[in-house]
Amino acid sequence: MCLALIVCLALIVCPARIVCLVACPTTPAARLGAAAGDQPAGTTSRAGTTRMPQDYIAGMTWGWTGVRGTWTGPAADRSMNLMVERLATTWTAIAFAAYQDNPQSTEIQFRRAPTVTDDEVRAAIVHAKSLGLAVCLKPVVNCTDGTWRAHINFFDLDVPCEPTWAQWFASYTEFIVHYARIAQETGVEMLCIGCEMVQTDRREDQWRALVAEVREVYSGLVTYNCDKYQEGQVRWWDAVDIMSSSGYYPVDDWDAQLDRIEQVVSAHGLPFFFMEAGCPSRTGSEHLPNDWSLPGAASQEAQNAWYEAAFAATSRRPWVRGFVLWDWPTPLYDEAGAATDRDYCMFGKRAEHTVREHFTTRTSS
Repeated sequence: MCLALIVCLALIVCPARIVCLVACPTTPAARLGAAAGDQPAGTTSRAGTTRMPQDYIAGMTWGWTGVRGTWTGPAADRSMNLMVERLATTWTAIAFAAYQDNPQSTEIQFRRAPTVTDDEVRAAIVHAKSLGLAVCLKPVVNCTDGTWRAHINFFDLDVPCEPTWAQWFASYTEFIVHYARIAQETGVEMLCIGCEMVQTDRREDQWRALVAEVREVYSGLVTYNCDKYQEGQVRWWDAVDIMSSSGYYPVDDWDAQLDRIEQVVSAHGLPFFFMEAGCPSRTGSEHLPNDWSLPGAASQEAQNAWYEAAFAATSRRPWVRGFVLWDWPTPLYDEAGAATDRDYCMFGKRAEHTVREHFTTRTSS
């Protein structure tokens, strides 16, 4: 951390913690543009690792699923440029998938196609930072056979000739630590170490060991993206810096879910944001926003109603520190066809204005 940036230094004693607070510059470039090896500006630090951003996280997921050959060039740059221009984002999650064959496979093949190359990951980070964005790097494991990653699972007691949790976590740790090193060298502000890994959540000791290995090579913020409804099931939240979850809640259920989540957040005393949240633009999706295969006609109204409800409900909860929405692909579809698009991206749709208005209001207040 550059000494010239230090305005004041204070120690605040909290329950079970001593937090070192550093006052940071207020310009967007200074707030978001920390160099690799430095504490990202606009954050606080504890025990050598960076802490929660001081500003609201106005974020969008970019680039999913990270298909090799699609992250560099004019189309990719245009996609990210428009994301910032249309939505007034200040953060992006650069998200991509690596693959294991099926839910009981123990090898994550992150160096192989179709996963983006390391150079593509670095190029996306560099471009995001050139636009003034803070970055969360989000490597995710998927199953080649199409099974949702939440069902990756093994026997809790090892059985001869059967795959084991130890084998899987060895490969998964190698996968995450690889990208933690890239996050460190490129000055990424946050690393997401897992996404919606529901069956793995109970493996507390192995997750704690993984976080410890990540911290050996990465000094930025660490979060875990638990699945919707699972916020209270993770017993190792204290190992990470920030709690986050997937906020795919029905349009009329936000207050009830936020009441539930607030109890979990209060119990752990950590910052919280939604690492994912979004709704397809199709009839009925506002009631089941996590179902990307739901039948229904294209409906900008349904998507926009969901965003209005989500933003209204969370704006009354100061402990919700922001959103990284789902999602903004590369390349983008033709804007002229936005009215017939039924997916999550709001490019050229009514919800685009709703997101921009919310993000602008929250980041300027």
